[in-house]
Amino acid sequence: MSEARFRQVVIAGAGIAGLTAAIAFAERGYAVKLFEQARRLEAAGAGIQLSPNATRILRQLGVLDTLLANAVKPQAVVLKDAASLRQLARVPLGGAGEERWGAPYLVAHRADLQNALMARVAQMPDIHLITGAQVSSVASGSLVVTMTEGVGRKIVDTEGSLLVGADGVWSAVRRFADPASGAGFANSRFSGELAWRATASADSEAGQAFAAIGASDCVTTFLHPGFHMVAYPVSRGSAFNLAAFTPGDRIAEGWSGHADPAILARAMRGTAQALARLVDLVGPWTAFPIHTVEQKRWTAPEGIALIGDAAHAMTPFAAQGAAMAIEDAATLADAVADFPDDPRQSLATWEKLRRPRIAKVLKRGALNRLAWHARGPVALARNLLLAARPGEKLAADLDWLYGWEQQQIIHR
Repeated sequence: MSEARFRQVVIAGAGIAGLTAAIAFAERGYAVKLFEQARRLEAAGAGIQLSPNATRILRQLGVLDTLLANAVKPQAVVLKDAASLRQLARVPLGGAGEERWGAPYLVAHRADLQNALMARVAQMPDIHLITGAQVSSVASGSLVVTMTEGVGRKIVDTEGSLLVGADGVWSAVRRFADPASGAGFANSRFSGELAWRATASADSEAGQAFAAIGASDCVTTFLHPGFHMVAYPVSRGSAFNLAAFTPGDRIAEGWSGHADPAILARAMRGTAQALARLVDLVGPWTAFPIHTVEQKRWTAPEGIALIGDAAHAMTPFAAQGAAMAIEDAATLADAVADFPDDPRQSLATWEKLRRPRIAKVLKRGALNRLAWHARGPVALARNLLLAARPGEKLAADLDWLYGWEQQQIIHR
């Protein structure tokens, strides 16, 4: 293998995972070809939460300062009962959280994160971004990746030492990493949950309605047996992002679709009038079906790795989907750089190290979902438990998650 090809990484997907991976590999001296299926890069969704385990990596990669210009540092995560609006718990963030975990907790518009990543990519001459292209075939052994456009017009054959599938829930690369799994919808599962998203400007009637029942400088989560809703400021505090989560039927083979708003209205029965009014004022809401991926193999010895949603798309109940993709990208680049002469070992080591952490995050998300939608005696026990634990103790419960630091993989 030529030196140029040995130092060439091919990445499919220019979302958060792919852009982070491109920067991380370029930082370590690799040439990167980054392919994106869409002709234009557009951020899916609206708001995003970035905990310190993610922002620490963004700082190391030279992205954080650009993002900070448009992001918000919330002062706390506040849990409230959706029926009474009573505060159940408060987890301190802000300066206290940054001191505790060594990096800030941020909330931002997803487009602001993507723009910050793209700004860093533009500074790195070793990253070549090609849009309107998708992986159509991979020749094993020599790792030649064929890219096509649209209905199949061949664009280019690209050689490299590694193909990274960062192409999301409906990954095209997945079938090359694990032929038995299939690709796209073949290995994704609808979770039975819908995410309802909307934004409101801070000075609008809806923004003022939120400020009356939630903390405008915090992440506020309203808990209810039928749904929960998370709200927080974005765009330097000029707007609020709201996301509600309800059970529902599969509505679309994609990220967004149209669902009957009566589903959300029914889920909110018994909530405080002020919260119901906020939901009415914010509309229209866009519904997103939540899909998950449980991929048995994340890597293949031929030189293929899946990261982010392509490997382990998760429900958003731990607010860690983007953070895990960022961690995946940075640690994969470390692993490959730490085993330059043994790519099989690098990929096997990386997957072995990442799986336990992803499993623990998935368990945390499942626990949150159960606690936030609790009813009757279970909800009463939850409230008593939260009331008995001061904010600092609740923060300490998250040390394993937010205090995680990227570790270099040591040579054998």
